[in-house]
Amino acid sequence: MRTPFIKMHGLGNDFVVLDARETELPSVTNALAKAIADRRTGIGCDQLVLLEPSVSHDFKMRFFNNDGGEVGACGNASRAVAMLHGQPANVETAGGTLSLHPSEGGASVDMGTPRFDWDAIPLDYPMDTLSMPLGWPMDDGALENPTAVNVGNPHAVFFVEDADAVDLATYGPIIEHDAVFPERVNVNVTSLIAPDHLRLHVWERGAGITRACGTGACATAVAAARRGITGRDVMVSLPGGDLRIEWRDDDTVLMTGPATEAFSGTFEWDDFA
Repeated sequence: MRTPFIKMHGLGNDFVVLDARETELPSVTNALAKAIADRRTGIGCDQLVLLEPSVSHDFKMRFFNNDGGEVGACGNASRAVAMLHGQPANVETAGGTLSLHPSEGGASVDMGTPRFDWDAIPLDYPMDTLSMPLGWPMDDGALENPTAVNVGNPHAVFFVEDADAVDLATYGPIIEHDAVFPERVNVNVTSLIAPDHLRLHVWERGAGITRACGTGACATAVAAARRGITGRDVMVSLPGGDLRIEWRDDDTVLMTGPATEAFSGTFEWDDFA
């Protein structure tokens, strides 16, 4: 069967969107998601996004990283889907309810309430998540004392002098797969540009280095506010561009930024199944 898809991106973090809200599709397996995401032999993307009907929300979103693994949330993809949907919506995800609000050239997404308890991250054993008593050696120092935040998926946020100087390609996968993170972890390194402005690079769990990570920007902004480094309304600059993150008084996190449709097409399902 030929299946339509839409290729989208948010700040260069790119997605293949499959819409099964009205037309049922065969089961999306981890192997199929990995095959579609392959940039040499598939369509190519950081994440595959599947839209499905929901009995309790306007619709449901499922997210698969390019290694085929399914994850609970993706902020950039949520903005892209908000633009695709074209009107406000409350959406079911494995990480909780997301509220989408499309706008000209982008969208705002209410990412819900961040979680900080060690078993909500989750971590392998109890510890302080504001400044974790852990470190990973580098050639010229160490990445240490991160803040852990769950914003639908787990993040470790490291505050460093120069985020651009950290070799995330080397150290990201080491930290992602450390046994202290039983479900693995997204690795964020951030540095302060101004009291309301952060620089950020992210190693995404199951995807590697991406040009932007919406949940990473949210987790980093929340972590910086918790540590007293910034206030609760900040600009987060990633290699792909800027996101505005507001940790509101009701404890929910609002992410605002651009998203773009790149192209659309069809593929033969059996070619990737």
